[in-house]
Amino acid sequence: MGSIFCIVGKSSSGKDTIYKRLLRNPALKLERIILYTTRPIREGEREGVEYYFTTVEMLEQFRREHKIIECRSYDTVYGPWHYFMAKDSQIDLTRHSYLVIGTLESYLNTRNYFGADRVVPIYIDLDDGERLSRALKRERRQAEPKYEEMCRRYIADNRDFSQEKLERAGITTSFDNQDLNTCLEEIAAYILSCQRVEQQSAVREYVTVKQRI
Repeated sequence: MGSIFCIVGKSSSGKDTIYKRLLRNPALKLERIILYTTRPIREGEREGVEYYFTTVEMLEQFRREHKIIECRSYDTVYGPWHYFMAKDSQIDLTRHSYLVIGTLESYLNTRNYFGADRVVPIYIDLDDGERLSRALKRERRQAEPKYEEMCRRYIADNRDFSQEKLERAGITTSFDNQDLNTCLEEIAAYILSCQRVEQQSAVREYVTVKQRI
């Protein structure tokens, strides 16, 4: 059985870069889960790569068909934006392990859906001043910078990722992204250790079943 490794962290902590680099690591053998969003596509993003960019109408159709695994909504200065994981053909934990980016809320909802033994959080931490600097640089590259929304997200992060909420979610391990390469090495080692535990557990279960037969 595989696992879903869920990258969580505050905005501009480097989640996207870490996500892409981990997927390219052949030793980890991780598959992608592409989320859906109703927010506008950003400069440099591609349909079906960062997200499936969809509509509120399509989200409601998924809901009617009971195909929503987790969904969270944000009241932005541009109206509500929705992000969600759908029950589609992407996920098969009997064959693969997966990597996904999410929020604390989406991690908890995904864990509730698949089970705590199948969903592993990877919390990315970064100094708030460095995060703000990175967020500003990224927004300046956009064709239509949304500085007000950037500030809203930055402030909301302190509430959404408070120490109390992290502890309630059972997240006690974090990975500091001050140095990207060091952070990646630590995360890769952690994922490999989790996968070894999964393999050992699967072997023990197989042996137990054979003994019963």
